[in-house]
Amino acid sequence: MNTSRSAQPGPLPSARRLLTTIVVAAVVAGGILVTAVLPAEYGVDPLGVGRALGLTAISSPPPETGVAAPAGATALTPVQEGPVAHYGAEYKVDSIQLVLGPYEYLEYKYRLEKGASMLYAWTASATPVYDFHADPDGTPKPEPVSFDQQPRRQASGAFTAPFSGIHGWYWENPDGDTMTITLTTAGFYSAATEFRSNRTRRSHNLTALPALRAAWDRVRDTPPTAP
Repeated sequence: MNTSRSAQPGPLPSARRLLTTIVVAAVVAGGILVTAVLPAEYGVDPLGVGRALGLTAISSPPPETGVAAPAGATALTPVQEGPVAHYGAEYKVDSIQLVLGPYEYLEYKYRLEKGASMLYAWTASATPVYDFHADPDGTPKPEPVSFDQQPRRQASGAFTAPFSGIHGWYWENPDGDTMTITLTTAGFYSAATEFRSNRTRRSHNLTALPALRAAWDRVRDTPPTAP
C-alpha cells in the first residue's frame, strides 16, 4: 500500500534577505527612472545616458515645418510681400442667420486691423435697405465710411480693411413682413458684434480653423445611419 506525503512549505526568507531584495529592486527601479523614464518623458538626463541612447529626442517637440511668417506678422495684422499677405495665425469663420421684424434694422460688424482681409457672402429673403461700411478707430465719434449702398438681395466679395476699426453691414427691413438674412464669412478678424435697433448689443462667437477641421473630421468619420 502506497502512502503519499503532503508537500511541506520551505522555510520563509529571513528579514535580512527580504530587506536586501527590496533595496536591490529599489536601486534597479531608480536606475531605470534616471536613465530611461526621465530622459524619454521629460527630457531630464542627469547622467547623459538618455542622450546617448536617443531617448531625449522622444520628449522633444517635433520641429516646425514650413516657413515662419515674417517679423511683425500677427494673427490680425499682415506683413505684405508683393501680392501675398502673411499672418501669424489661421483665419476664423462665422456663419449666422439674422431675423429682422417689420421696419427693424441691425448692424453686424467685425473687428479688422488695417490690411486684414475677409471673404463674405450674404443673402436676404427680401430686398433690404443696405449699407456696407466701417467705423475707423482714432476719433471720439467716428464718421462711418461707406463702401457699397446699391440695392441688392445678395452679395459676395472680398474685402481688405483700409484702416483699423469695425467693418460690416447695415440692413433695414422696409416692409411689414419678417426678413431673414444669412451671412457667411471667413477672415482675419478678432470679434463680431451685432447692434440692434432696440439699442441692444450682442457679441458672437467665432470659429477658429482648427475647430472647424475637427468638426468636419467628426462629420466625415460618423457612419451613415440606416434609413
